[in-house]
Amino acid sequence: MRQGASTPEELELLLEDAFVLRDSTAVPALFEASALLMADGVAGEARGSRQIARSASALWNSDYTYVADPRRVVQAHDLALVLGAAGTSVVRRGSDGGWRFAISLLAMDHNPEEDR
Repeated sequence: MRQGASTPEELELLLEDAFVLRDSTAVPALFEASALLMADGVAGEARGSRQIARSASALWNSDYTYVADPRRVVQAHDLALVLGAAGTSVVRRGSDGGWRFAISLLAMDHNPEEDR
């Protein structure tokens, strides 16, 4: 899986893929080096690649699955706010043109089955 994404929406889909595959290498690669991932109640707050990888493992151990559902993307040049049923994220386009998560707050109480 390549690092970054060509759009904020694609970044969401790459995160979903990494969660479905339980790919502990791919998840942190989708985040900036000093990014913050929060998943209240299960993994807490994770900063940086190592903690984000551990947080993803803790989420998988609790049977959490991330399902991308970006409902609104508000973009200003190289910064975007992604609002979805499964969480809220701030993403940024890097100097290589790829989008990565800077801040991601996962909604632990979201049930994808309710969206159907």
